[in-house]
Amino acid sequence: MTALTVKELYTLDETIAKDIFEGVTYPWEVLPKISSFILELGASLSKEEYEKRGENVWIAKTAKVAPTAFINGPAIIGKDAEVRHCAFIRGNAIVGEGAVVGNSTELKNVILFNKVQVPHYNYVGDSILGYKSHMGAGSITSNVKSDKKLVVVKTPEGKIETGMKKFGAMLGDEVEVGCGSVLNPGTVVGSHTNIYPLSSVRGYVPSGSIYKKQGEVVEKV
Repeated sequence: MTALTVKELYTLDETIAKDIFEGVTYPWEVLPKISSFILELGASLSKEEYEKRGENVWIAKTAKVAPTAFINGPAIIGKDAEVRHCAFIRGNAIVGEGAVVGNSTELKNVILFNKVQVPHYNYVGDSILGYKSHMGAGSITSNVKSDKKLVVVKTPEGKIETGMKKFGAMLGDEVEVGCGSVLNPGTVVGSHTNIYPLSSVRGYVPSGSIYKKQGEVVEKV
């Protein structure tokens, strides 16, 4: 389904991880590659712009990282990014330029494009968040099904088998996720879409939409 492809969801010039998407159709295909990609990219980063801290953690010299934040490698924190008090980056994370990782937010195996905001009590795992996407306070990605079966992406044209046990959400550019929402395993949200607060989202949500609740998705006007 074309609408779920990397080309339709993301502005690749807005991430340092652009090359990981080369030759890829659907964005979730890169999830198993994030760790090795960071190790290769990190070693090539300019020492004038980035400093290596600890084991396989590269942080831009213009980034702001709170002393109480914990960053486990491999990880790259981009230029002018902000990692706030008690943020927990578990590893395999790329935080884009100007992005915000907030108080008590946890990241694991993710790519955050430039200017993404996950600013308050968010969990983002096995997910890719597009340029300027924003997750409201307390909104999270659920990345494992309760029955522990492999994740499928449900679309109007049928199911897409991913072959993955862990798969959170793919958010296109400038997606707004309301406070307290849960993005269930295999969620794909098209660009410029708004998710109402306290939503439980699964499957594909078209671009340029307003998601009010399951079965009630309207086009923006």
